[in-house]
Amino acid sequence: MDDEPGFDDFVAEQADALLRYGYVLTGNPHDAADLVQEALVRLRGAWPRVKRKDSPHSYARTTMARLHISIWRRHRREHLTGEPPERAHHEVFPPDEDHGLWEELAALPRRQRAVLVLRYYEQLADAEIAEVLGISPGTVRSQASRGLDKLRSSLSPSPATHGSMR
Repeated sequence: MDDEPGFDDFVAEQADALLRYGYVLTGNPHDAADLVQEALVRLRGAWPRVKRKDSPHSYARTTMARLHISIWRRHRREHLTGEPPERAHHEVFPPDEDHGLWEELAALPRRQRAVLVLRYYEQLADAEIAEVLGISPGTVRSQASRGLDKLRSSLSPSPATHGSMR
């Protein structure tokens, strides 16, 4: 019983792509699934308007990014645990050769990770990222810079392994 034609087709076609996007945003397959589910609930409510004039895929991605940001705004600090979560293989995880990069990206603070995902994975401009996240373009640039600095320092070999130059 589909009272909104096209919504079920959209979900069938885009669910995997949205799940991958959610995983990149959250770094966790369970949080990604929750994010996709909440975004689709909201999209369903706006479907008559969105299907007429907007891109439903863009609407869903923007909703996911905003939901994700609202979570880290509410929880300014991450909760540390004694045991790391289990890392099971999921099809949404990137190829093995990029495994280290994705682990380091997941270790970044949420805002930096969201900015880098939107900039490099979604290929959005700084102004678009600012609009999606509800922050200023200057904050986008500073968060991107800080995130990239952290990634560079964590992924580059330590200077002690190369010897020092005087």
